[in-house]
Amino acid sequence: MKEDQVVSALGALAHPQRLRTFRALVVAGLPGLTPSVLADQLGIARNALSFHLKELAHAGLVTVEPQGRNLIYRADFTRMNGLLGYLTEHCCQGAPCEIAPGACATC
Repeated sequence: MKEDQVVSALGALAHPQRLRTFRALVVAGLPGLTPSVLADQLGIARNALSFHLKELAHAGLVTVEPQGRNLIYRADFTRMNGLLGYLTEHCCQGAPCEIAPGACATC
């Protein structure tokens, strides 16, 4: 991923409702979810959810597919993995990370 794409993705995720929405789509997997199911599941007003989905789609983190009268939103796992890869590309100076979480008092 390019740096501007990373900044856009992180910016889109830097909002509690968008982060919750994206995580719900990750959990849903490839079948995806309709906006109405997402709104009910997350307790977000439909018009607010529409705005958040648009922001996530603009950042390339979600895809949308029309299915009849519905729209199906899905997490873009390739983009998500690209973001994670960018963030961890030079982890531990290229050496395998062997520190268990919580093992280091200063970490």
